Amino acid sequence: MQKAKITIRARLRVKDKDKKALDDLMRRWSACMRYAYSRLLEGKKRKELKQELQKPFNLNSRYVDDAIVEAQSIISLSKELGFKPEKVIFGGRDLFEQLSKRHLSEKQRQKLKREWRERRQGNLYSRGDKSKNGNLNLRIVKENGQYYLRVNVGNRKWMLYELITSHKKWGLFESFLAQGVPYSVRVQKRKGKYHCFITFEEPLPEIGIRFEGGSIGIDLNAFPSHIAWAEVGKDGNLVSYGEIPTPHLFDGRKEKRDYWAWMYAHQIVKTASRKRKGIVFERLKMKDRGHRGDYTGRKARRIKHNFSYGKLKERVILLARRYGIAVREINPAYTSATGAFKYAPQLSLTKDVASAWVIARRGLGLSEKVPRNYRALLQVAFRSLQRESGTASESTDGRNSGAAEDLKRSPYNPWQVLRAVVLTALSPEGRRIPRCLSPLKPLLVSGDVGRTLKGHEVLLPGTGPMGTQMPPAGFPGALKKRRGTSSPAPERTDVRFG
Repeated sequence: MQKAKITIRARLRVKDKDKKALDDLMRRWSACMRYAYSRLLEGKKRKELKQELQKPFNLNSRYVDDAIVEAQSIISLSKELGFKPEKVIFGGRDLFEQLSKRHLSEKQRQKLKREWRERRQGNLYSRGDKSKNGNLNLRIVKENGQYYLRVNVGNRKWMLYELITSHKKWGLFESFLAQGVPYSVRVQKRKGKYHCFITFEEPLPEIGIRFEGGSIGIDLNAFPSHIAWAEVGKDGNLVSYGEIPTPHLFDGRKEKRDYWAWMYAHQIVKTASRKRKGIVFERLKMKDRGHRGDYTGRKARRIKHNFSYGKLKERVILLARRYGIAVREINPAYTSATGAFKYAPQLSLTKDVASAWVIARRGLGLSEKVPRNYRALLQVAFRSLQRESGTASESTDGRNSGAAEDLKRSPYNPWQVLRAVVLTALSPEGRRIPRCLSPLKPLLVSGDVGRTLKGHEVLLPGTGPMGTQMPPAGFPGALKKRRGTSSPAPERTDVRFG
């Protein structure tokens, strides 16, 4: 059975007379963790460290083992993020660099030192154990209707600290607590206050909504900030689509962005649950968020840096698992270009909705072919590239050279070349795909190619006898039922929060 981790945050009410014992325990455990971190980098093993560290730090074997596990996780995380574990600074690199400055006043220096000591020494962690009915060192107990954290401070002595929380998952944790479910507890001291983080596992239901009837593709966009989604049937045809504006994901405090990430995730999962179809995401990592001097603008860079892409994606996946909805991740290569140049002009869709359509189709295992009327355009582009690179062949080996053969033999991706050609025609000075791609419809549907006065073909979209532009993206006329077809037009749904 699959399980999801849930963390509940609470406050510890510690009396002045009881602070000394708790602070001393946290100091010893933090020092043990830092010492174990250094020894692990030297190549020592967990077993020998577990026996070696109990006496110097006056901790029992469980506290010591948890400190070693915590040190191992920090080393693994550093390597995963591409950092050198030897360069890790406990207490925070930013605080360390601020304390290294010489122009600080004495008041500022003392304030930074207190914060440095708290971050460096104010930590305590204990893992749960099913055989011990939860957690042996840091146990949640109930007395006279009030919950307390019972802390083993050593020398067979335990201290009780009152727990204060209003977390919405506390009722679920109470039911698990009565069953003896293991839970991990982390205590941190920040700005003189004690915070408690309780982590336990929630069993998830079996997957009940899969991809037999189709899928819903999700396209997350930072600029402009919104979520585009598209629902397709099992044959890959568009059924409905919509957009969810997400202005709160890049503006405001971290807590506010966390709250709205949950709100948007609930909206996506409820849509999938109502339509009884699985969710498809792109396997993306937001690495290029812009830098000063890239001519994208200060506001655009701020939006990209603050946009909580990974946070929103994690919440959607977690909620989908709780509702029993299947989630897939697909290769994101050329989804935007394919949707913009193949599907957006057909129904006057925005490029983001068209990209979500491609994502949904790719989640079903359907491939995308270049439309026939684009092949003449690509044929000239490929031959031009071959002449520039000197790879053009002298003979055709007895075969007729055509657009289909050029597509197969070319080392360039056709969607990449099509993107370059169309962007040069529609927006010579811009690098982004324009939101309105309706001028491509004559070229896509009828193969319209403009002609110059001398009779030579000019491969420019929207020129020639059918050069009249179509209605812009999202125009209501694009949603009418088409003549001669029995299937209705896709349904558009816009979701807005007040």
